[in-house]
Amino acid sequence: MTQELEIEFKNLVTKEEFSYLLAEFSLDMHQFIIQQNHYFDTIDFSLKERKAALRIRYKNNSYTLTLKQTIEEGILETHQKLTDKEARSILEGFPLIKGEVYDIIKEDGINPEALKYLGMLETSRAEIQYEDGTLVFDHSRYLNQSDYEIEYEATHFQKGQQNFRKFLQTYNIPIRETENKIRRFFRAKGLEGTE
Repeated sequence: MTQELEIEFKNLVTKEEFSYLLAEFSLDMHQFIIQQNHYFDTIDFSLKERKAALRIRYKNNSYTLTLKQTIEEGILETHQKLTDKEARSILEGFPLIKGEVYDIIKEDGINPEALKYLGMLETSRAEIQYEDGTLVFDHSRYLNQSDYEIEYEATHFQKGQQNFRKFLQTYNIPIRETENKIRRFFRAKGLEGTE
């Protein structure tokens, strides 16, 4: 198990803005990596209610189970590596395997056995170093929809926010209120009224 504090800023962009930024930063499609996020929650959305999210990410031929919990100025992520067999078992509807993520969910008053698979969001992602952080270019596809997003991952909230706003201003991109991927996935699935 590993834990990390994630401080990130995100902004949806149009396809045209995305293409413009790729050209500005000399990025092409061979620099993108495909990752699949498989999302889980209980029938009554106990995780969502607690501003948490659970996913299995498949990237670079490996699976990682991640619990994201919202905390002040960021998100606490708990990662747990899964074998192919463990990941396939969970995706096929078998209970969450016991381990650190299972224990944290249970301690938060949620029955890990009640978690259900909700679906998958696939993202083509490229990352570059920018200022004091990482600039992330995401093209996501889910439930017959597609969107484009720029994320900025930082180590300090205020400096990161300042760098990201300056980036948007430099490239004439309007600030757009941007939900995280799982919330956009929920909205597309017709679950936005479950908050």
